[in-house]
Amino acid sequence: MTTPPRHDVIILGGGLAGLTLALHLKQERPGTDILVIERKAHPVNEAAHKVGESSVEIGAGYFTDFLGLMPHFEKDQLPKLGLRYFFGSGDIKDITTRVELGGNVFFPTRSFQIDRGRFENYLADLAVSRGVHFANPATVTAVEFGKDGADHRVEYRCEETTISAQSRWVVDASGRAGIIKRKLGLAKKSGHHAHAVWWRYDRHVKIDDWSQDQDWQRQNDDLRKRWLSTVHFMGVGYWVWFIPLSSGSHSVGIVVDGDLHPFDQISSYEKAMAWLRRHEPQCAERLEGRESQVQDFLGLRDFSYSCRQVYSADRWALAGEAGAFLDPFYSPGSDYIGMGNTFIADLIKRDLSGGPIATYASLFDTLYFTFFENHLTLYQGQMPIFGDAKVMALKIIWDFAYYWAIPAAFFFHRRLTDLMAFGQARESLGHSSAINAGMQKLFRDWHRSSGQIERTFVNIPAIPFMHALNRGLQDRLDDGQFHARLQENLSLLDQLAEEMLEFARRDDPALAVAGLGSHQPKGSPALLEDVLSLLRTIPGPPASGVLAGKA
Repeated sequence: MTTPPRHDVIILGGGLAGLTLALHLKQERPGTDILVIERKAHPVNEAAHKVGESSVEIGAGYFTDFLGLMPHFEKDQLPKLGLRYFFGSGDIKDITTRVELGGNVFFPTRSFQIDRGRFENYLADLAVSRGVHFANPATVTAVEFGKDGADHRVEYRCEETTISAQSRWVVDASGRAGIIKRKLGLAKKSGHHAHAVWWRYDRHVKIDDWSQDQDWQRQNDDLRKRWLSTVHFMGVGYWVWFIPLSSGSHSVGIVVDGDLHPFDQISSYEKAMAWLRRHEPQCAERLEGRESQVQDFLGLRDFSYSCRQVYSADRWALAGEAGAFLDPFYSPGSDYIGMGNTFIADLIKRDLSGGPIATYASLFDTLYFTFFENHLTLYQGQMPIFGDAKVMALKIIWDFAYYWAIPAAFFFHRRLTDLMAFGQARESLGHSSAINAGMQKLFRDWHRSSGQIERTFVNIPAIPFMHALNRGLQDRLDDGQFHARLQENLSLLDQLAEEMLEFARRDDPALAVAGLGSHQPKGSPALLEDVLSLLRTIPGPPASGVLAGKA
């Protein structure tokens, strides 16, 4: 009887999460024997492949800085000019009349638009070149967990042959198939009820060409680079994305609150176009007649979900979308791949080195879901306010600041698996988590009385404290410096919350956020003075001054 081949780690799924985990493990522990089992045949198609093309700082930093893949991104992917938002408080048939949040310059900590097919082909070739075993196309047919420290067994079918393999670790990176999650009954609802559809055109759709209005073009310094952003068109209970890809394709998607916009209204390309004609007529106008350019059309009903557990001392783990998924609004998918892979790689390294992992597995699981639940508050119940330009302007600023101040800080400063760092800041982190939940409620309550603004441009990278938070992610800090930086960040969040609450009370004096006192140090300069002066304006010319200039 032939003994099944044995590996240190078997990864179920060779997409973005599985392949980057394999490279991560090889980088941290080159001698690790890894088998990746991928359902799709490689190479996969460019562009018309998977959703998840927009990255933000953690995900982009994981790929480029931590895994050292910056040369690929600079050569074969598109730079991303941040997240850009257009609100429909003006004439939504004319993009120049809409309230716009975005940037004229790239943030110091970079992000990219990712052609998933192109990237995953590159990752697979790189993994194989570094000694990773890559079986494709192959289908996992069985997973049996070893008891009392015995190896796990994975059975898969490849080229009409059924193969059995053993491993000390098995990691599920199978995406929504959720092989291990289904086997162990770990599925859990997130409570966020939303749907999405998306498709790709075989050529770019550049929003800079949608108007020749000189004032509007000058608002972006005549650069005509708005199209390099992940562009959001915002309305009550929905947003529409435009994402360019380096292969020349352009991704377009619609995300809706399931209680306000039924999935059946957008469930085909024809229905999605009819929906756009009703809700985003200029988008529809610019997409008319492109039927022959459509490369694919996909959709997900109730796309958000959670999970009861992602890491186990019994030597299994869930990576990427095999575990939980939030919402594409702030492009967090790659972030959770980067953070999750960091936790998983730490556990595997400890175990393969003979160390105990039970405590670490439990605490990493808690940390993962603490981040997940805090991020969930940014989306859950918030989509009805998406058409409110004034409230959303401050919500987006708050959400960015919270992201850079806490999760991004732990990731970029290499403290994500540092349990002592979390323990040292436990009380203040708990306070900030509570303030974040309170701020999300404030935005919902304020929406009822906020009023509207029109034709205002908020250049987010030009807000000094926002630029500083983003730039600070690149610093290399020792333990003492990191703790001091974290406390500075948390104090800044308190001050920011105080200023936002004070401004909101101009519309409704009864608004409150539990846990806010007078956290702003006496004499501290206002963080939002220029932003708030813009958000007080009702129709007028394009903004000028600090928020319309370069950082």
